[in-house]
Amino acid sequence: MEFHLSDDAWAAFQSSLYERDERLERRIDGASYKPDERVDVWVLSAHAEAIFSQDIDPEVWETLADLDMEAETEEDAWRLIRSFYLERGNMLVSIGDGVGEDREEWIFSEGLGTRLGLPDFAN
Repeated sequence: MEFHLSDDAWAAFQSSLYERDERLERRIDGASYKPDERVDVWVLSAHAEAIFSQDIDPEVWETLADLDMEAETEEDAWRLIRSFYLERGNMLVSIGDGVGEDREEWIFSEGLGTRLGLPDFAN
């Protein structure tokens, strides 16, 4: 599954989450949350399967090595990683305009993405 989120939708998705005991959940209207349960991109990145981002060290080469694959370029490596995860039913999320240095793509397991309502934020 592939989804596209605008920058605003991505920010709204993140703000709809909280993390407690290392588990991500959707916020419930009217409930209170501790400040340390806030989710930013660093917290969220710990729950992603793979990331291609200019803002967060995506560790593309480490992810590729974990999959026992090799590539010549970072772009080829990311293409292999995307294919690997998408073939196994994971969700690819493209954020913003998705071109050049602003390219932002995250891969989440289908179970996590669905449980957090990620498709609800897609364009």
